[in-house]
Formats: sequence, structure tokens, C-alpha cells
Amino acid sequence: MSIRSAGIVAKAQLHAAIPHLAAIGDWLHDRGVEAIYETETAALMPDAAARRTLDKTALVRETDVIVVLGGDGTLLSMADHIGEHGSTTPILGVNFGSLGFLTEVTLPELYPSLAAVLNGQALIEERMMLRSTTIREGKPWAENIALNDAVITKAARARMIDLSVSIGDEFVTRVKADGLIVATPTGSTAYNLAAGGPIVQPNIDAIILNPIAPHTLTNRPVVIPASSTVRVQPQMEERHELFVTFDGQNGFALQPGDEVRICRAGQALRLVRPATRSYFEVLRTKLKWGERL
Repeated sequence: MSIRSAGIVAKAQLHAAIPHLAAIGDWLHDRGVEAIYETETAALMPDAAARRTLDKTALVRETDVIVVLGGDGTLLSMADHIGEHGSTTPILGVNFGSLGFLTEVTLPELYPSLAAVLNGQALIEERMMLRSTTIREGKPWAENIALNDAVITKAARARMIDLSVSIGDEFVTRVKADGLIVATPTGSTAYNLAAGGPIVQPNIDAIILNPIAPHTLTNRPVVIPASSTVRVQPQMEERHELFVTFDGQNGFALQPGDEVRICRAGQALRLVRPATRSYFEVLRTKLKWGERL
């Protein structure tokens, strides 16, 4: 794949990224690649007027690779835009804090990783995404893409919620809990992990169902084939407050009678990974495995 343009996105108000933004653009220009900045990212730069800028949606359409400077949340936001567009644009995440599960490239690895992308030698992993369809009054009402998870949860002061869960046409269980996480293997180390769910390697073709603080202790996380369609029907009344959120980035309130259907998205995310460390090295570093507390 020939790289003619690269999108550059930084975490909002990440002033630590400012010295690197122009430098990345100049580095790309010297190699015949046009640097295009996301609109809010360009606003961080003193010479923004001299730079070509696009919003996130247009950036996905018009660039061959996207470089994200920030943390996992910033990458998730761009990943969801890529997924909504059905794009195959690879994304390279550069972490400005501690090593991220998604933003694995460190600042010293930035230019070697970019060079590997340009010369076609980068390690690119395909990560499964989820497509969620909310059915309202018998018709598709909203569609959303998520790389990590779709989460159905209660409002802050609401009581425990009741969810009817089916896989395809087969009823599985009624979950009485604070909520339900439907996660990809990539998302297994996000909210799912904090809620006591299993870590699943990203290359495993699976979907994780994990109740949040279930009322019944025998209601445990379940791993199902990625070919499955998960159907969640909240058992709720008008006074109940339930929400569905996607990657913690966006979401909306559910209404009585709604059904949320979640399945594997048609397009995977292409994630650039550094060749210097394995997935288990990332786990050991992030989770401090083997270290004394």
C-alpha cells in the first residue's frame, strides 16, 4: 500500500504533543507524504493556518494512515470513526503517558514505527470491532461501532437493572446487575477487566459477556463465538434510567421496549504495533505481573 498522506490527531489540550506535531509533519514531508492535521489538533499549533486540516470524519476518508498522539481514549475515538466509515486505514497510537494497551508505541519508537509503515514493513494487527443496532418500536433506530465494548448500565442512583439476554434466537439468562458489558478481546483489558472479566488475546475470535456487580454470584462472565449475535432486552418501566454506551465515547438513554443487538462488525480495525514487544510483555508492564506490591 502506497502512503501518500497521513492524518495526525492529538489528545485534546495535550500541550506535551505540541513540539512533536510540526516535527512529524516535516518528517513526513521530507519523505513525500502529506501531513493533514485534525482540526482541533491543528489549533494547538502556532502556525495552524499554514497546515492542511480536516475534521475526524474527513480525515478517515482522505488519509492512508492515522497517527494518534495521546492515550487509549484518543485512539478509541478515532477507531470508532474509522469503523463507522468502514475504512481499512491503519492507525498508529503513540502514548504520552504510561504504556497503553492500544497506544503501544512510545515516543522513541515513533519514527522507526512510521518508517516501517511507509516502507510496508510495519506489524499490523486486525482487531475485531462490534456493531450495535438498537431496535426501537420494531425498527432499527441507531447503529454504533465500538472497538472495546458496548455497555448497558443504570443511572448513578438507579436500582439494580434487569436484562434479558439471548444469543441469536436462544434465550440465555436474565441478568440482574448494575449492567452488562459486551466486549471484544481488545476490550477485555478495559472495563471488562475492571469488572472481573477474563483477559482474552486479541487474535481470538470471541465476544465476552460480563455482568457488572451481578445480584446472583453464579452469574459469571461468558465467552462466546464472535459469529454470535447478542440480543439484550432491558426489562424496564418509564421511571427507570438505563443507558447504552460505546467505548465510553458516546451513547444514549434506552426506552422501554428497546432491544440492543450486538455482533461482530464487518470491518476490523488495522492497528500498527511496535515489533519490539509482544502482547504479553504489554500485559506484564501494564498489570505489573510478577512485581511485589
